[in-house]
Amino acid sequence: MSHLNDLAHPTAWRYARVLTIAGSDSGGGAGIQADLKTMAALGCYGMTAITALTAQNTQGVRAIQPVPAGFLKEQIAAVVEDIGVDAVKIGMLHAPDIVDAVAWAIDTYRLPNVVLDPVMVATSGDTLIEQETIERLVAQLFPRATLVTPNLDEAALLLGRALASADELEAAAADLLQRGAAAVLVKGGHLPGEMVTDLLAIRGEPPAYWTRLRGERIASDNVHGTGCTLSSAIASFLALGQTLEEAVQSAHGWVRGAIAAGVHVRTGHGSGPLNHGYAPVPMRLLPASD
Repeated sequence: MSHLNDLAHPTAWRYARVLTIAGSDSGGGAGIQADLKTMAALGCYGMTAITALTAQNTQGVRAIQPVPAGFLKEQIAAVVEDIGVDAVKIGMLHAPDIVDAVAWAIDTYRLPNVVLDPVMVATSGDTLIEQETIERLVAQLFPRATLVTPNLDEAALLLGRALASADELEAAAADLLQRGAAAVLVKGGHLPGEMVTDLLAIRGEPPAYWTRLRGERIASDNVHGTGCTLSSAIASFLALGQTLEEAVQSAHGWVRGAIAAGVHVRTGHGSGPLNHGYAPVPMRLLPASD
């Protein structure tokens, strides 16, 4: 009888659900693979909508196979209409129609807690997407995102000027807010020095609320996928109910721990991944009515 009673009542709990819309990294260090590892380690239920397939490893990308925009829409629709979404991480979007498909999905399904990691520049310094796509991304997704997380090279590309010191982060963040973003996290890890500074700016009155996140540089060759990991960690903490500032602070600390835990590990012959599994937690449960 108790079994029948259980069947007659809806499940009381659910997982915190995070969707990553990004490219696949066959080497497992970045892209959706890093995102899923991060989400699982933080106790969230990860889901994917793949924008492109890559043949890559720790030494670089060998080939890319784009996914059609229509199929990307189908992936997002399948996930959202059945399982639901509490937060979204967006990674590399390689073409204008892919950007449009993501904007359509955000509007159609009113997707919450959207973290946009504008993947535009390779580690080598090469630009990964065309100017038309960059302009479409700014126009369509900056106003729809909860947070945009460019690294220094990406911020420089977006603003059309080089950023050479931590003193320039505040002006860069202010200019990115002017381009439509509600909040930006400008990552200063590419700057020289023993200290690393990231700057969170949230639009408001006065014009922006600023938070600097500083820490000693962790010397490591294993930093492939750091940006993907950080943005998916922020999305995960947002899905778990933290405020934007709390989520950024929590993700910043967790990623530093993942870097430190992977310093002495050898994976491949190039830039290895972080240690995503250094402090896993059980799947978090949220009330099913949420």
